Amino acid sequence: MQDTSLAEQRARRADLLRDHLTRRILIMDGAMGTMIQGYRLGEDDFRGERFRDHPTPLQGANDLLSITRPDVIQAIHAAYLDAGADFIETNTFNATRVSMADYGLEDAVLEINRAAAAVARAAADEAEARDPGRPRWVLGALGPTTRSCSISPDVGDPGARNVTLDQLAAAYGEQARGLLEGGADVLLVETAFDTLN
Repeated sequence: MQDTSLAEQRARRADLLRDHLTRRILIMDGAMGTMIQGYRLGEDDFRGERFRDHPTPLQGANDLLSITRPDVIQAIHAAYLDAGADFIETNTFNATRVSMADYGLEDAVLEINRAAAAVARAAADEAEARDPGRPRWVLGALGPTTRSCSISPDVGDPGARNVTLDQLAAAYGEQARGLLEGGADVLLVETAFDTLN
């Protein structure tokens, strides 16, 4: 891209997206988690060097792979782009402070989101370089979190909640900032099971 500010780049890409939406059907990628499973990754893949001594198991923290195995995540993005996707979603379905608490990774959330967006951006830019007449966009994925603002986690206490709206707002704000800083074009809220969330 030209030597312009990030805001100007975003505005240009948004205009380009609006233009393409009026002219053709745009295709989105498919499931990230299913593709990751095909790689049969182990605990060492999830830990990498950066999290080698992390005190809790990390296998299953797929979002972390954008840092520890970016080659795998970029290969998945490239496969979807090669198959015709115009949009690729970042590998950030659970990358909020709320959900990453399950792995003790709350303090890595901003880094995870930036890295995931940067990996997706690199894959999209490579696809565009091969086919300059067909732009590709990065969707910053914001998933449902593992907590609910309106559903009690305890059947014996219907009023109990394990997260507040303020905590969720802060968690999504942090995630969105990381995604945008890493190069996402659009934010995508997906798979929300709780309308209050």
